[in-house]
Amino acid sequence: MFFEAMTTVKELVARERPQFLLIAGLAVATAGIAAALNAGDPQVFTRFLGPINPVIAFVVVNAGGVALLALLLARGWFAIYRQGQNAARLGAAGLAVLLAAITVLLDLKIVFPRDLNVAFPLSLPFYPAIGFLVEILFHVLPLAVLLPVLTARPVALAPARAAWIAIVIVSLLEPAFQVTPMLASGSSPLWASVFLAVHLTLFNLLQLITFKRYDFVAMYGARLAYYAVWHVAWGALRLRVLF
Repeated sequence: MFFEAMTTVKELVARERPQFLLIAGLAVATAGIAAALNAGDPQVFTRFLGPINPVIAFVVVNAGGVALLALLLARGWFAIYRQGQNAARLGAAGLAVLLAAITVLLDLKIVFPRDLNVAFPLSLPFYPAIGFLVEILFHVLPLAVLLPVLTARPVALAPARAAWIAIVIVSLLEPAFQVTPMLASGSSPLWASVFLAVHLTLFNLLQLITFKRYDFVAMYGARLAYYAVWHVAWGALRLRVLF
């Protein structure tokens, strides 16, 4: 059984070699960025990862992410990279920029904390790295767990239906993670927390639908576009405008 599984994996990697080379490259690059940032400033990841060593976290999560993407690819649920989807990637990125601009307007209204973002210029390498980690933890991992459950007995949903149900469920995870502390602390008005929850759910739905229809690269690109506006550009500008 083990050798059959290994043979299947080898055949998949050989057949989809460009996809695996790309995702392995992204995994190694973002882990390398994390290692370099941690060497320069060990506190840069503390607010996101707590006491966990960021280098270990990135190596483990990124390696696991490659394996989980292989599972999703092998079952035909999602792709890592499809050629000829540049227009779709640009469209998803454009919608992400629009959503990020809405968050900027919210910040102008209620003013989030001063230290919300990693400061420029560290933000330039930081957010592509943390964005990759977020995609694995909040999207790839839960999809890889949910889909086998939804398509196996006794549930046994059709693969297409299971995928869309999983997308809706997974789209709620990141909003819950980000908004729950706001609600618990009362740091923002209730309406702002509700608005942000809906906003982040729409952003996650955009990403996951992009993942389903196109590929992981398009989904990750949409997050990079969002982060470029919200965390990098506005993250630097807001310190002059709001404080």
